[in-house]
Amino acid sequence: MPVGRARSVALVGLSGALVDVEAELSNQSPGFKLIGLPDSALREAEQRVRAAIGNSGLEWPKRKLTVNLSPADLPKQGSAFDLAIAVATLATAGQVPVGSAGRAAHLGELALDGRLRPMRGVLPAVLAAARAGVPTVLVPSANRAEAELVPGIRVVGVASLRDAAIWHGAELEPQPVDELQPPPVPPPASPAGDLSDVVGNDEAVEALVVAAAGGHHLLMVGPPGAGKTMLAARLPGILPPLDGEAALEATSLRSLCGLPIGGALVTEPPFENPHHTATAAAMVGGGSAVIRPGAAARASSGVLFLDEAPEFSSAALETLRQPLESGEITIARASAVARFPGRFQLVLAANPCPCGEWGGPENRCTCPVAVRMRYLKRLSGPLLDRIDIRIRVARVTAAQLRLRDEQPRLDSATARARVAAARDRAASRLGGTAWRANAEVPGPVLRSPALALGRSVLAPVDRALERGLITMRGYDRVLRIAWTLADLDAVDHPGSEQVGRALLLRRSVT
Repeated sequence: MPVGRARSVALVGLSGALVDVEAELSNQSPGFKLIGLPDSALREAEQRVRAAIGNSGLEWPKRKLTVNLSPADLPKQGSAFDLAIAVATLATAGQVPVGSAGRAAHLGELALDGRLRPMRGVLPAVLAAARAGVPTVLVPSANRAEAELVPGIRVVGVASLRDAAIWHGAELEPQPVDELQPPPVPPPASPAGDLSDVVGNDEAVEALVVAAAGGHHLLMVGPPGAGKTMLAARLPGILPPLDGEAALEATSLRSLCGLPIGGALVTEPPFENPHHTATAAAMVGGGSAVIRPGAAARASSGVLFLDEAPEFSSAALETLRQPLESGEITIARASAVARFPGRFQLVLAANPCPCGEWGGPENRCTCPVAVRMRYLKRLSGPLLDRIDIRIRVARVTAAQLRLRDEQPRLDSATARARVAAARDRAASRLGGTAWRANAEVPGPVLRSPALALGRSVLAPVDRALERGLITMRGYDRVLRIAWTLADLDAVDHPGSEQVGRALLLRRSVT
């Protein structure tokens, strides 16, 4: 008997590796042996595959069947290998051609009646197969539209194992089946609103535009009801739409999380708003058997908003330090290392004290001095040093509310146009590099002869560094903000005005 071969994909994080599924029959007592580091869900594949083959009008081999998942040292998780195991088994038993089975990748969990269940993670798995040079991939019919978002690979949607066997050349008559469908798509979330809804706080609105134009992280400190959450929720609406790579990455993350995809890539920047009780694993991702992405990974190319930031555990907050620097989330386990994208904009909102009233016009704060000083110190110095822009947000006064219709206010469409123009200027300047926004440019590059600013322009920043008001990291971040302000002002290089405004946006609010 020849060795039957089929292909599948093992996902570790967002990256996938091609897996060769080999099936071999031997003249021993009938049985089934699965080798190659399968997890518990995969070890149960025998019962699903045996029942699916029998209920599809095919024959389960009456000999000892050994299935090997290669490479053997790569952990394999989940039930998405069912279809590949079944096709390899049919190939070694001579019920489908061996050559056809080995040329395609197979993804899908089998139901006992032979139908294929829709699965999560189809998009990154098909993307990994395409990058490995596989010409064809078989997926459940319910996942076909999602799989076809990957260019350069032929996608075949099959509703059952019988359909897959017929496609590979088995001499069977087609039998229509009711396709298994994914859960219904939830209704779309209500829009966040327009930037013109914000009354007063013109400085905070302008800081939001600067953050969007340069991809800068933002901290807002102010009393409850000042509009911090309203401002943060409107940030994705003024960001430019995701380009091809970012859209594919964001859609792959949604697929990996089991969220509905539809037939189009996600082009709106994602917005993640985890509760302050979120753990470190919920923030960046984790899991023992299957490593899932957390809120920070799902926010990649978008916004991660932490409301009441001091209420988050220090462990959850400190996990963000590494992705803020590298733009990548790495989760190490004994069996594997998973990597997720982590290039998000971090927006923190905090009250000035536990009661929130400190610093207001009436100063009705009842917090003891020691408690008040400890509150914002929950945000560690190393974390705050990575936040580019820090602003205070005040409550709206009655006079501002009365004048809301008389004074012009910036709307999201106008702000989005300003942000797009600034990003185009930055992209033109950064062309040929790996950076897309000013917030990504390393400090040594900003201080290099090609982009260095004059001594007189940098004098305020130099003095702030000498006095210990900013660190060297803060120095570089002031330069990044200054370049963003120059792009918004449509000037070629930052001047004294842009550097001064950048220092003001970098001021301490603790």
